[in-house]
Amino acid sequence: MKIIDMHCDTISALRSIKSHESDAPDTLLKNRLQIDLPRMKQSGYLLQNFALYVNLKEETDPCEAALFMTDLFYKEIEKYPDLIRPVTSYTQIKENMQSNRVSALLTLEEGEICKGSLSHLRNFYRLGVRMMTLTWNYNNQLGAPNFFPGYKTDKKDLKSQSENSIPTSGLANPAGLTKKGLEFLSEMEQLGIIIDVSHLSDGGFYDVYHHTLRPFVASHSNARALCPNCRNLTDDMIQKIGERGGVIGLNYYGNFLTENPNGDNDKSTVQSIARHAKHIANIGGISCLGLGSDFDGFDGEAELYDCSTLSLLADALKQSGFTSSDIDRICYKNVLDFYKEML
Repeated sequence: MKIIDMHCDTISALRSIKSHESDAPDTLLKNRLQIDLPRMKQSGYLLQNFALYVNLKEETDPCEAALFMTDLFYKEIEKYPDLIRPVTSYTQIKENMQSNRVSALLTLEEGEICKGSLSHLRNFYRLGVRMMTLTWNYNNQLGAPNFFPGYKTDKKDLKSQSENSIPTSGLANPAGLTKKGLEFLSEMEQLGIIIDVSHLSDGGFYDVYHHTLRPFVASHSNARALCPNCRNLTDDMIQKIGERGGVIGLNYYGNFLTENPNGDNDKSTVQSIARHAKHIANIGGISCLGLGSDFDGFDGEAELYDCSTLSLLADALKQSGFTSSDIDRICYKNVLDFYKEML
């Protein structure tokens, strides 16, 4: 079995541990989290995207926080060069595969890390970042998220740049990208930073679709038709990502898998993940399916409780009618092919 995972928050989680426990022994090699190197090896990981996640309500300077985590990322990676190495190109991924090393791809989860500056975006590219979500759960200079508890936005901002070519009803949040957000789209495509629409508002999604030419991803999102959480994708979005040649990473978080009328965290099961996989494949095609665990970024009970348990998901996909070839495509080949084109 081989695995490529488009999203985890392990670096941010390690930072949090070390900020509260200065002498904590947790490292990328061994920790109390959901991802470490021995467990990744156990499941056959080829590549892990490591997100630098920033909560704007908790950081006075999101750029400084991300730079600190960038340093932590490289310090951890450099300790274990025989086990894992950073990558910025498909050639490096192939070299690591041939040498039996895990590849580590650096991503940003919160566009405000760049503080509205294209020069900051270019500098993060120079530091190895190759994917970025435009928002997390709060409005920023680029656009709006699909997140509603305490959510506020100015009425003048409730307008998509693509208002004439998006659905006229059924949008969770029609707020689109700002002018600066559109500038970032253009620069990201030119640089080669993959655009990630997970967390982005529905209006923002259609702005990305109508103002870009290259494929893009939803690194950790599921199907809204099966679980009506605003963080999930509508069937139209799934279809558009598939038609463009993008990839959707299945998220293992229970709240994005099943609807609980009581509002409690639902247990995440491999059967519920496989159910979303089946729906997304039926709508967008098997080629648009990948994995985006959100490990170390979600709470609640999960059957896939850490990265050593991925064989359970493969079994559930098989029971759902996916062939061995399909399972390989979902677990690693689709994302590997995508990176071959995009990196």
